[in-house]
Amino acid sequence: MPYPPIRAITLGISEAHPLKEQQIQRAAALVRRIGQQFQEQGYTVQTLRFSTRPLFDDLTGWSIAQIQAYAQELQRLLEKEGIEYCSIGPLRAEEAATASFDTLADMLITTTALSATVLVERELSYQAAMLTAHVMRRLALETDEGFGNFRFALLACVKPGGPFFPAAYHAGPTNITLGVQGAGLVRDAIKRAQAETKGVLTPVQITELVRNSCYAAAAPMVTLGQELAQEAGVRFGGIDLSPAPMADESIAEAIEACGYGELGSAGSLAVTAAMTTALQSIELPLCGYNGLMLPVLEDTLLGRRWSERKVHLHSLLLYSSVCGTGLDTVPLPGDCTQEEIAHILLDVAALALRWRKQLSARLFPVPGKQRGERACFSSPHLTTALI
Repeated sequence: MPYPPIRAITLGISEAHPLKEQQIQRAAALVRRIGQQFQEQGYTVQTLRFSTRPLFDDLTGWSIAQIQAYAQELQRLLEKEGIEYCSIGPLRAEEAATASFDTLADMLITTTALSATVLVERELSYQAAMLTAHVMRRLALETDEGFGNFRFALLACVKPGGPFFPAAYHAGPTNITLGVQGAGLVRDAIKRAQAETKGVLTPVQITELVRNSCYAAAAPMVTLGQELAQEAGVRFGGIDLSPAPMADESIAEAIEACGYGELGSAGSLAVTAAMTTALQSIELPLCGYNGLMLPVLEDTLLGRRWSERKVHLHSLLLYSSVCGTGLDTVPLPGDCTQEEIAHILLDVAALALRWRKQLSARLFPVPGKQRGERACFSSPHLTTALI
């Protein structure tokens, strides 16, 4: 069985902010060495990432000017070491001052490597939802093509220790976590089974297929990760088996291959639930979401179903109730109001808090585009989609 690409090897850094240059250098050398060792064993490693403790927790008492200066210095150090992705962790919605939201937006607007989030653990107040929506509006209007929103999300009930961005943040000792791009693996396994059965796959069959194929691919990856972490003197934090899609390597195609019709048809909810049951029952050290990712702008077929209006925001939220990450790269009109965005955030948080389920909302207002227009992007990794 071919290895699925490793989307992210994420090093969770235990040291508190402000991080010093020597700490960044040591961390970069460590994660580069582990990435190289995976590649020598035949794996494709797409990105190396840092996940840190929540910056706003560590820098309590710092002025806005001091925080901004530190963000610029951190960006400089990351560029010097060739690290393109670094999560600075969440701003806690229940405790954050109003000014902190604009500070967070300023940090993301003036850097390219930093990712950040707003985290709700107990209750998302209307004021916090509005302030988070304000950050999304600023990122849409003040970064090229609104790309700043790919590095920002609302998190609800999301725990530390996952490898995928922007949700990743760290707690505890230094560790290594893995995130895989497994949509193609799941799709191919289901297509092979469907070709043999010539009919609809039952939820039980789907769960068994996904569990077996993911375990077979991930077990040797985990074994190697544990060995390399031990050699490096750090902890292995686990693997997130969420089958992340990328362009034509589509999780929507995997769902449709089960025989229930196009995504959005009756049966889609049952399929997503069956797949998630498989991912969350695999007996490996797991971390992060371990559910389906349904990013509209990063999955070609999903983007097409969205543009055909067969999938919409509320159906994605419905699927999130039984599967993965929440609302991800959902294209919105550039003139979407702060109130409209806040109401979406409140819905996501309400679902997560009601069921104590990890969910996030990474929304993407597209500057200059209105409802009914098609959004196109310069990035080859993003699909076009109707607003």
